[in-house]
Amino acid sequence: MRALTLVLGLFWAAFAAAAASDDYAGVVKTVRGTVAIERAGARLPAAPGTRLQQGDRIVTGATGYIGATLRDDTLLTLGPNGVLSLDSYAFDAKTHEGSFLASLTKGVLSVVTGLIARRSPDAFAVKTPISTMGVRGTEFIVEAGEI
Repeated sequence: MRALTLVLGLFWAAFAAAAASDDYAGVVKTVRGTVAIERAGARLPAAPGTRLQQGDRIVTGATGYIGATLRDDTLLTLGPNGVLSLDSYAFDAKTHEGSFLASLTKGVLSVVTGLIARRSPDAFAVKTPISTMGVRGTEFIVEAGEI
């Protein structure tokens, strides 16, 4: 029991340190229903204020929705039964340069792009199981189903 407590304590300390870092992708703003963030082999419940990291996988349940704002002011909304991986995210707040690559495995994703796509449209892309979508506008919705 003591070993489990120690492991859990170390896990939460590592999670808190990562959340306190300036190197995060964005922040969860709204959650409805069941939503989890899979990070480093752990599955955490999503809650407003949770910082998203590059490499996170967001999973919504049958009634789940999540809204997040990324550091470049990109807005993401993932609907029910969705799976979205934040494959790559980088943003320099001074130069507004960066890159965004996410993979939507299933579900519906609504995006209002921020500074990355405005400055460099080729640096912003969303992959689905059958295609990769580059962005040329500022708002879009993409849906991916199971194949």
